[in-house]
Amino acid sequence: MPELSRFLGIVIGMFYNEHGVAHFHAVYGEHEISVEVETGTVHGNFPARALRHVLEWSALHRQELLDNWELARQGKPLNRITPLE
Repeated sequence: MPELSRFLGIVIGMFYNEHGVAHFHAVYGEHEISVEVETGTVHGNFPARALRHVLEWSALHRQELLDNWELARQGKPLNRITPLE
């Protein structure tokens, strides 16, 4: 999974071969979720504090995530996104 960002022990990535609505994956230890970019809908389980960080980051970088989704669908290299500070 190409890594888009990493912060507070959370790794954010996006796969090239995925279909459906624009989404990204977040991994924190043994926990993994996917988050729909447009709606913020979360699939999977994550510790509450880590989830808040991911959703905050996602809201700040919504357009960059959508741009990367389009790049992934075209098989092009993805752009890194600034981590949450």
